[in-house]
Amino acid sequence: MERTLAKVSNLTSDDESQREAAVILAAKQGDKVAYKTLYHNHVGRVYALCLRLTGDRGLAEDATQEVFIQLWSKLDRFDGQSQFSTWLHSVSANVTVSYLRKQRNWVQRMFNIETSPAMEMPAEEDSGQVDLEALVVRLPQRARMVFVLHAIEGYRHEEIAQMLDMAVGTSKAQFHRAKQLLKTWMGCEDE
Repeated sequence: MERTLAKVSNLTSDDESQREAAVILAAKQGDKVAYKTLYHNHVGRVYALCLRLTGDRGLAEDATQEVFIQLWSKLDRFDGQSQFSTWLHSVSANVTVSYLRKQRNWVQRMFNIETSPAMEMPAEEDSGQVDLEALVVRLPQRARMVFVLHAIEGYRHEEIAQMLDMAVGTSKAQFHRAKQLLKTWMGCEDE
């Protein structure tokens, strides 16, 4: 297995897809160094998606860990029909959504409350511009998740509805709600 990684290091940058395929194959065979390489190559993008979906750095860190734990057990399911990054993105979104459901259910049972993030208007930056990322984080959880998955990650409402266990119409309504809140917060309300 280590020979596989040694061969990988001799490839040119033009052979990046071959390099990643070799690392994936080695990781599938149980090579921990290869798995660590996959982790280091993709952790930033996975964390960014988790942060957008959770709206909380701590939850995003935990969800990122959960993604890579799940990845270890699901790696054999990657068949190479799509790019690894595309497949990992899908796994990340699904694991994060499941993770959030578990967290929400635990908090609700523990305190017998309905959770929702604060909807305060974030402070403007020194330049007078409002940070869109900060606004997205402030969206209510379901609206934020739908907005991120649809507007930023490019999922269709049918896919989102299946992932979040909701009706397609609910996904569209949550997306509309997110857009309206963002417009209001940015001072771009329709006349």
